[in-house]
Amino acid sequence: MTYKVVILRKAVKQLETLPPKDYRAIKLKILRLGGNPRPHNCKKLKGRNGFRIRHGNYRIIYDIRDEILTVRIITIGNRKNVYK
Repeated sequence: MTYKVVILRKAVKQLETLPPKDYRAIKLKILRLGGNPRPHNCKKLKGRNGFRIRHGNYRIIYDIRDEILTVRIITIGNRKNVYK
């Protein structure tokens, strides 16, 4: 079962501002979510719906809609600011 990965406009803009090395790695992690939306290193968020995966100091916040097989990337950013 493959999930469709949808990146919100806000997340696309955040992704485009990242350094090239981090951009490539995070883009690859996002694409892999289509095959496995709950990788071993993901965490369910407390206090709000969604999950997060890490890449260095960056976090990718997303939610999963199993009924329509969709992963929606909500935000991407530095760990200091992404949860606000």
